[in-house]
Order: sequence, then C-alpha cells, then structure tokens
Amino acid sequence: MREQINQYIWGYDACDGEAPRSAWRHFLQIIARVGRDLMGGMITLRAMSLVYTTLLSMVPLLAVSISVLKGFGVHDQLEPTLARILAPLGEQSGEISARIVGFVDNMKIGVLGALGLALLIYTAISLVQKIEAAFNQTWRLQGNRSLMQRFSDYLSVIMVGPVLVFAAVGITASLGSNQFVEFLGALPYMSNLLGLVGKLLPFVLVIAAFTFIYMLVPNTRVQLRSAFYGAVIAGLLWQTSGIAFTSFVGGSTRYTAIYSGFAVLLVFMIWLYLSWVILLIGASISFYHQHPECLKWNNVDIHLSSRMRNQLAMQSMVCIARAHDRQIDLIPSLENLAGYQQVPADVLRRILDVLQRDGLLRQSTENPPRYLPAASLQRVRLVDILRSAHQAEDDSYGASFCNDDQVSMLLKGLEQAVASQLGSQTLGDFIKKYEDQARHEDSLV
Repeated sequence: MREQINQYIWGYDACDGEAPRSAWRHFLQIIARVGRDLMGGMITLRAMSLVYTTLLSMVPLLAVSISVLKGFGVHDQLEPTLARILAPLGEQSGEISARIVGFVDNMKIGVLGALGLALLIYTAISLVQKIEAAFNQTWRLQGNRSLMQRFSDYLSVIMVGPVLVFAAVGITASLGSNQFVEFLGALPYMSNLLGLVGKLLPFVLVIAAFTFIYMLVPNTRVQLRSAFYGAVIAGLLWQTSGIAFTSFVGGSTRYTAIYSGFAVLLVFMIWLYLSWVILLIGASISFYHQHPECLKWNNVDIHLSSRMRNQLAMQSMVCIARAHDRQIDLIPSLENLAGYQQVPADVLRRILDVLQRDGLLRQSTENPPRYLPAASLQRVRLVDILRSAHQAEDDSYGASFCNDDQVSMLLKGLEQAVASQLGSQTLGDFIKKYEDQARHEDSLV
C-alpha cells in the first residue's frame, strides 16, 4: 500500500512538459517535501530565532513606525489594530496590545540622542534582515543584497508597511459604518452576501499580505503565481490555527494558575512562534512550486561526483554559448539553466560560481541576471571547463590529503591524458561541430 502511494505521488514529473498536468499530484509532492523540511527541524529552528529577534525588535520597530503614522494622523489606532492582529490570543489580546503600546509610549525618541536613535533604527532593521536571511535559506540563496539596497528596501518595509497595514485594517473597520454599505444591506439577499464578504475579507487581506512578503523579501525573483500559491495555503493555515489557538487559550486557565503573570508572555511567544512557522511554511511552498525540479531530489544537500560536475559544467557552458549566439531560445538565467538540466538551482549555482571565479563566465546586471561567456568562444578551452569542474568542491579539503608519489603521478597522468585528448579544442569549435552535426541529421531526414 505504501509503495502504491509513493508511486502515485512521485511517479508524476512536474518538469515534464509533455506529460499530462496534474495539479493534485503536484500539490501532494509539495506538501510531502515541506513536511520533510518541517520534520527536519530547519523551519522550526528559524522560527524560534525569529521569535527571539521579534521580541527584541518589536518596540523599536513600532516606535519608528509611529513616527511615520503620526504624519497620517492614525497613530491613535495603534492599540486597536494590534488587538485585532492578536485576536487569536482571546481576552489577553487587549492586555498584550496595551502593554506593547505602553512600552512604545515610554520611549522618548527626542532624548535618545544621535547614537540612541541610530541603535533604535538598527534594531528595527535587524528584524527585517533576519527575516530576509530566513527566506533566503528557504530559497537556497547564498548571495545577499548590497548594503545600499538593504538600507533602501528595509526602510521601505519599515516606513511603508505600517501605513499599508493600518489602511487595510481601517478599510475593513469602516465597511460596517459606510452609508453605501448600509444601503446595500437593506436590499433583499444583500445582507447575507455582505456578511459573507465580511468574513472572507480578512482572509483575502492575509493572502495579499503574504503574497507581498513572499515576492519582496527573498533576494531573488519570485513569480506572482508561486507567491500566491504559497500565500493561499499559508493563509488557510493562519486562519485555521487562529481559531484553534483561540480555543486553546480559552481552555488554558491552568497555565495561568501555574505561570501567574508570565502566562500572558508565554501565550504571546507561542503565538509568535506559530505565526513564523506558518509564514516560513508558505515560503517553502512557494519555493517548491517555482522550482519543481527540486521535488525529485530526496536530499537538498546533494554531493556531486566528478562525472556529475563535469556534466553540469559542460552542459551549462554549451547552453550559455548557444544562447549567446542566439542558436536556442533560452534565457541563460540560473533558474532556466537549472530547469533545462533538471537539477536544483542551488546545486547548479555551486558549479556556475566556480566557472565565474575562474574567469569563464560572468553575470549581467539584469534582474534576474543572465550568464554570459567571459571571453570569446574561441578562447574558452574545453580542458579549462573540465579543470574548473574538477576543482569545484576540492578547495576546502584537497590540500589536506596525502598521496604517495606513485598515486600523484598516476592522477597527473590521467589529467594529461584528458588534456591531450581534448588538445586545444575550444567551446566555439565544439558548438560549431554540434551545429554541423545537427544540420547533417536534418538533411538526412
């Protein structure tokens, strides 16, 4: 039975464009992979780290946000808005939001001085930086934004984010008192429809917020449909967990008896942890939806053999060279190259980084960047490509290995044999031979 279930789920290849599409089996594959990541502990570990950072950065972040909200005259709505966001905490939501606002009101930004204000902004930015790091790890990304790009993007989130949140909450709250809405409610059957819209609107706002986060925070180009796919599932989890958590808090009177005044903080930390877990699960779902090739691999940390490194390096260089000469309609970005070779993007990136380090490739300034040959195709030797592939994962350990002289001579002889076999053949020669053979086969047909 178990083998039949595995065959049903994993017998489908989402990367095969010729196979019939099955959204249900693709969904099951994504859930299985996300469940594996969740059981592996990395998602929960990142969530716990974000809970700690959130507790340290919440008051400074709100203090900076209030300075922006005062310009719009809505800073007085901070406590009611926090109470709505913390509604799953039940009756304790009002107490927690009041305490947070009390901490913010006690902060006197005017007396902090230049150093204190700089530390305040740094603490607020550190939360966004930690969130980006968690999302980049989920998306298997190694590079980070530049310092100026971080500064501008983070300040945009800190300054604009609260305004959008308060605008959304304000629109939701004002719908009930709007005269036009009251007029529609008096019409036949419209009251039930408006009641349904009122129940669905918070869910829609949560999905919109999650979609915005999944597209903006990772340091890569996230497709809208993938971000929306993850946001819908995360939104369902958010709403469902909110209802379940409210019932949990309602029946947790014994925790109040045990922890006394600390019970409020304990419940708040549990809700923060659960919220971050849901947000990271949605990010992982978006990643697997955009990169279905990663679903086929049982382990993300893939160790490549020498032959696999040679294959990835040579095939990548051929694709990039043919795309550069406009012989194929392929934009040589990391995602497209990984999709063409049916390999996880983070694995291929390890090879492309070495080729770029050795001066065989370079990246364009576009977003997302595309790979280009670093020199003329007639100057890129095949032996240099293979040499870079051999050294792709040897730098950390190769120097510490000890070989007898006879073994070293044998390995050196093998390298010389490969170099002699390839001679001075270049990537341009190989591409030309590749195209001549293709034309000959077409003429025979």
